[in-house]
Amino acid sequence: MASLKDIKKRISSVKNTQQITKAMKMVSAAKLRRAQQAVLATRPYAEKMGVIIANLVPQVKEFSHPLLTERPKERALILLLTGDRGLCGGFNANISKAVEIFVRTNPENFQHIDIAIIGRKGNDYLKRRSGMNIVKVYENITADINYQTAALLAEELSTAYTEEKYDVIYLYYNNFRSVISQVITRIQLLPVTMPEGEDDLYTGVDYIFEPNPAEVLCQLLAKNVEVQIFRALLESRASEQGARMTSMDSATKNASEMIGKLTLMYNRARQAAITTELMEIISGAEAIK
Repeated sequence: MASLKDIKKRISSVKNTQQITKAMKMVSAAKLRRAQQAVLATRPYAEKMGVIIANLVPQVKEFSHPLLTERPKERALILLLTGDRGLCGGFNANISKAVEIFVRTNPENFQHIDIAIIGRKGNDYLKRRSGMNIVKVYENITADINYQTAALLAEELSTAYTEEKYDVIYLYYNNFRSVISQVITRIQLLPVTMPEGEDDLYTGVDYIFEPNPAEVLCQLLAKNVEVQIFRALLESRASEQGARMTSMDSATKNASEMIGKLTLMYNRARQAAITTELMEIISGAEAIK
């Protein structure tokens, strides 16, 4: 059995850890509120853009654009969104594993698959796996997300696609549902596809376009790539803070349970020591008689 001093040191250590996890939970809760507000503000814009594109495409006959051009799928690029920090449960590991499974199973029978990663944790996970062709890693982006960053990423990816370095580009990210629910999501970023449920999205509204539908659609297609990346970054950040808040809350509760068990152990050891001392005193007194 551990000594009283050792048990007391363990209790003190666990209490210190509990204070840290409790503070991290509070920080994550504050960041989550801001991240959630940003996500909720961005979703309507992204969804409305999909509605406009769905209404605009049928009006443009024989329209050709590099971002709409579909080619035989031979080379693919996956853009993976993870975090730069840990202590958020399975947030980083789960989505990184999903990308690993996709690459290994290769359901589309690509000849070559490259991976670009946003976040240090995704790189830490995949670089130790064989067969993962990591071409670029972006770090310290999720800490301060802005639209300009998304625009630069969109331009880089669009250029890679139009120059035919890749035939399709996928985006993997965690879609924020609630504090305890983050859904791993994969979308085809390029070539641009019609939004899901396009029949429901098409409203038949008679829009007036200036200067003409083709030029408006040309601008919207490039803007849509930027908006999709920006929304995914915000969704991923909110999901990360929600996962970290949940993880730190669980860690704080576990620390409380451990402190209770160690305190009980300490009291029992202390009582045993007192009993032993009493027995020694009584035995010594009896020996003197």
